[in-house]
Amino acid sequence: MKALLMKDTLVLWKQMKLFLLIILVLSAIPNSFNNIFAVIYAAMLPYTAMAYDERSRWEQLAAMMPFSPRELVTSKYVFGWLCIAAAAALSALIQGFLSMVLPLGSYAFSLPLVFLALCGAVCVLSITLPLMFRFGVEKGRMVMFLIIFLVCGSSGALASIAVDGSESAGFVCSGAVLAGAACLAVLMSAVSLPLSKRLYARERG
Repeated sequence: MKALLMKDTLVLWKQMKLFLLIILVLSAIPNSFNNIFAVIYAAMLPYTAMAYDERSRWEQLAAMMPFSPRELVTSKYVFGWLCIAAAAALSALIQGFLSMVLPLGSYAFSLPLVFLALCGAVCVLSITLPLMFRFGVEKGRMVMFLIIFLVCGSSGALASIAVDGSESAGFVCSGAVLAGAACLAVLMSAVSLPLSKRLYARERG
């Protein structure tokens, strides 16, 4: 598993540096949509890793290595979760720093909103990875458009919740909302991962 994660990281290193720059820029903009998008965008990285795998015929090489189908599928989920967690942590640090150094009230920082973005990104990952394992990256072009739609749509939806929450007694900060988002992300992951394993085994079996 560790070797697979290192492989994906090294393959995407150039893209990940650009990704870090995008997080830096979007997190520094005092806008809920941009701050949320900076985190949810991380859910797209496993898609890029799988695209590189298909182009380089990685699966043929992996078949000669001691990697089980279960490890190959799980590694993409773990890679996505790590990217999302890193994006959320970096975004929270940047937003927290700016809220302290800028004049009071000029930059609103909401840690619960970052957490909601993290949960949203996990949900996006859970929806799209099974589709990619089923149709592949090169053949499943519609999956790419679905990912973009889900990333932008979920970012916009959470941004709207943030605005509405700021006008209705801090809805975003409600413990029930945060717990519900966390439960949804865990539930979708618990369903998505076994489904991806079955689809991968069926397509390559």
